[in-house]
Amino acid sequence: MAIEINQQQPPQEVGLSRIAVSETHGEDSPYFAGWKAYDENPYDESKNPSGVIQMGLAENQVSFDLLEKFLEQHCEASSWGNKISAFRENALFQDYHGLQSFRKAMASFMEQIRGGRANFDPDRVVLTAGATAANELLTFILADPGDALLVPTPYYPGFDRDLRWRTGVKIVPIHCDSSSNFQITPQALEDAYNNAESMNIKVRGVLITNPSNPLGLTIQRSVLENLLDFVTSKNIHLVSDEIYSGSVFSSSEFVSVAEILQARNYKDSERVHIVYSLSKDLGLPGFRVGTIYSYNDKVVTTARRMSSFTLISSETQHLLASMLSDIEFTQNYIQTNRERLRKRYEMIIEGLRKAGIECLAGNAGLFCWMNLSPLLETPTREGELSLWNSILGEVKLNISPGLSCHCSEPGWFRVCFANMSEQTLEIALKRIQEFMGRRRSQHSETVLGNSSFLGALKNRKQKRKKKFSKIRRPLLKRRKNTSEQQNSSRISF
Repeated sequence: MAIEINQQQPPQEVGLSRIAVSETHGEDSPYFAGWKAYDENPYDESKNPSGVIQMGLAENQVSFDLLEKFLEQHCEASSWGNKISAFRENALFQDYHGLQSFRKAMASFMEQIRGGRANFDPDRVVLTAGATAANELLTFILADPGDALLVPTPYYPGFDRDLRWRTGVKIVPIHCDSSSNFQITPQALEDAYNNAESMNIKVRGVLITNPSNPLGLTIQRSVLENLLDFVTSKNIHLVSDEIYSGSVFSSSEFVSVAEILQARNYKDSERVHIVYSLSKDLGLPGFRVGTIYSYNDKVVTTARRMSSFTLISSETQHLLASMLSDIEFTQNYIQTNRERLRKRYEMIIEGLRKAGIECLAGNAGLFCWMNLSPLLETPTREGELSLWNSILGEVKLNISPGLSCHCSEPGWFRVCFANMSEQTLEIALKRIQEFMGRRRSQHSETVLGNSSFLGALKNRKQKRKKKFSKIRRPLLKRRKNTSEQQNSSRISF
């Protein structure tokens, strides 16, 4: 009896939204691929000393002990003690304006970071769940799907996700290069704007990071002045992401766009918006605390309404309000953190220099911008990706290639130094030095091989020349005799 096999048709695929199937998240970038390589084989001093060292994560751990010390001395900040009424009040609190005490403390902390050169009104502080949410929320408010923001390159790889993925907004790059230390030039601004217009894309604003991620460099006052003039002339917005403003090695080296506005008596300020977070300066990425500070009343109102999708827990606000309201603590933290970051920066720059690697001169952030272009087999994106794979595979270091930051010049890499201990950083530098040593050795062998080849070719030519000379001499002699005989015949005749 034959057995009938019921061949079921594969189930029909259920459709999903355009956002769900969109590839604009940027997850296929080498930036995220490096993270995956680290997650699969993470370095540990005792458990896995040959694992991948994560130098692609901009995280600040150099001053975490100061936060722990504060909590040890102020237990009430992280617990409710016997204040049951306070617990009830905060547990039931759900106003998307946020705790007034926390907004006031945030405004004060932002002023301290800028050395008191700019003032911030707590009523304009909009709370969000991190800078990622703040940038996306602002993009939703300022632009429609299909519109564009101009962003100078190289830029933070996460912007491809934060600004584009769910909003449908485009990023048009402002191409900056090493000839101007990657600073934004007036010509680059105009070129980017004209490029967008040529594609019939409406530009709604310019978004900058100051200090720059990945450059680790503050934006000059003259550049900020020009940016404000540019956005005013085009009647568009300016978003200044100042998430690393407290990680500048010296307060005097940082100029906030807020200072420029204050000096201009807030003329045309309604088009300016500042993003800030405690993830970098205070080293609290897990707390998801970000802010939008806008000089535009309508933006503040709309952002506050939309922030209900990205609220910060009341307990987190309570803890941080207590911490940031302690002026003695914040002043000591800001100064100590700056000094420690400068020391780390100098440590990695010196270590890289010993390996024969130069970096862009920086003054801020948790990373440096490293130039490995001399090592590229070909000065292309493919050449850069090949070098990145070699570093990840051979010496187990995850660094971020410039192509993931949309850098127009192949060979630049972002290297983070504040998310590890000094001992781990020393090991990482040793691995880089070993890698460079092997590359120099390979280069020398290639040069030596080429020299040997050229030498052999030269010897062969010399031998052929001698052989030809032996053949040529009798021939020339015969020709000479023949010629003399012919001449003699002519004379006789």
